[in-house]
Amino acid sequence: MGRSRGGFGSKFHLVTDGDGTPLAVEVTAGQVHESTRVESVVGQAVACLIGRRRQRRKRRHKPRKLAGDKGYSVQRVRDWLTDQRIEPVIPHKDNQAARHDPTVWFDRLAYRGRCVVEHCIGWLKEFRRIGTRFEKLAVNFHEMLQLAMIRRYLRLLF
Repeated sequence: MGRSRGGFGSKFHLVTDGDGTPLAVEVTAGQVHESTRVESVVGQAVACLIGRRRQRRKRRHKPRKLAGDKGYSVQRVRDWLTDQRIEPVIPHKDNQAARHDPTVWFDRLAYRGRCVVEHCIGWLKEFRRIGTRFEKLAVNFHEMLQLAMIRRYLRLLF
């Protein structure tokens, strides 16, 4: 638990595929900015996808686009995603010059797919232990998130 504006809190950073299946999750303190965890969480998700796809196609598989909210609108994140050959679909903040530049194009249609992540977070928070954060240790909270994700996988399979 870390200090945030509302007091003590925590965040979990989640990556899902286009269908809302959770791929990777990471827990941080409440004061940690979202953009600091992009590389590790997306790296875990890509490793998950590579393991799943490699058995079938024998080639590396990465997402073509990654949608995020304005908290991820940092040039470092955009550059890292471009280096990974992933197109960032992140809206610019109101105080950034690129937001008011007509030459910068933003894919609104692809950004609408970000609601899938919000639906997955809402589904995970239906579990009382996750929604109210009963666990005081980040390790235990992360494990409860993992159990909820496993339950989601099982529901999708059966």
